[in-house]
Amino acid sequence: MKFFQERKRKKQLSELKARRHAEDDLLSPALRSRFDGVISRLEEAPAESIDEAIGLSEKEYRALPLPRRSKLYGILDLIAVVGAVAFGLRGLFFQPFRIPTGSMQPTLFGVHHQSAENNVNPGFGKLPGILQNIVYGSSSADLVHKGENGAVTGDLRQVTGKIFDGTEFMIGSSRYVLPGNPRQVYDYSNLDKFYFKKGDVISSGFVTLGDHLFVERVSMYLSPPERGDIIVFNTEGLIADGVPLEKTGGYYYIKRLAALPGDTVKIVDDQLYVRPAGSDIFSKIQDLDKRFEKVYSMKGGYHGHLSGMGDKPFASGEEYTIPEDHYLMLGDNSNFSLDSRYFGVVPRKNLIGRAWLVFYPFSRRLGWVDRQGPLDEPSGKAGHATFPVMSHQ
Repeated sequence: MKFFQERKRKKQLSELKARRHAEDDLLSPALRSRFDGVISRLEEAPAESIDEAIGLSEKEYRALPLPRRSKLYGILDLIAVVGAVAFGLRGLFFQPFRIPTGSMQPTLFGVHHQSAENNVNPGFGKLPGILQNIVYGSSSADLVHKGENGAVTGDLRQVTGKIFDGTEFMIGSSRYVLPGNPRQVYDYSNLDKFYFKKGDVISSGFVTLGDHLFVERVSMYLSPPERGDIIVFNTEGLIADGVPLEKTGGYYYIKRLAALPGDTVKIVDDQLYVRPAGSDIFSKIQDLDKRFEKVYSMKGGYHGHLSGMGDKPFASGEEYTIPEDHYLMLGDNSNFSLDSRYFGVVPRKNLIGRAWLVFYPFSRRLGWVDRQGPLDEPSGKAGHATFPVMSHQ
């Protein structure tokens, strides 16, 4: 009897440790500690109470607020990790990373809505469903109200799907599910219309996965970070609106480095000005680094750096000097970026590496990061959470 109990314990420990290892770079320190506690208690349980310990560990594990992943996310992460480990690279040289939000659009995309019309990729939206999912990481968001006339009732509720997490909602007595979390669905759909007649369009187009890329870690130790680099960093110690950022915004962020230690900065009339260390003159950021020219092109969704957003003085025109070993990090999608305007400058110790290569999905951004210029279309007026021209990319 004890033999079979020990086998059950070893099997559950193996499963818990495998999940703990797989999620290590996505968990906050507090969540890592809680997960390790579940494993330790099961390891240390006395022989006479193994069955009770197994049941308790399963209950504690299910209560952990672990990152939710669709099956497709898991497959893509597995491919990236196995490939990197096979070459002895992961953790030492290159780290796979998925863009979580739209703060760097249109340079890099998080989960976003994409239209089939006027798309820069001529094959987008023309493949059968499963191939569209695999090649472009996209799921159809076409939905027409087929029930009786009625209003949206109840709350939007997140549900787990086979490929995408989705959002369930009711219009009258009709139940629907669209891909994406409730905030994303509300942003790209017509649900703010509230009342729908039979035949009304609720949503159209596709919802597409965020860009998957490799972060290159070695050069950060060989040469200092440079203005204009796109860098992944952790959020330990960063606070926005009085709350630790890792609790509300996630453990990893990706932004463009805009100012170096010793630089003095200010944002006036949506223009970032920088006075480099040792200089007496403020210059426009795009005059100091050509990579910022597209950010100020006002094309394809780029729109400069908005002033008056956030609670940091430099965002409202006041001068601020970057401390030693700290960096100013700003999102390219300035209208919708939680960045240094809100949580301040980022310590050198938080920097993980430079964004290097987008490997999925297949889009105009595939390949070396930051190589594409803006689409030759006016950015236009911002919508709920993005600029309409971004849905073409």
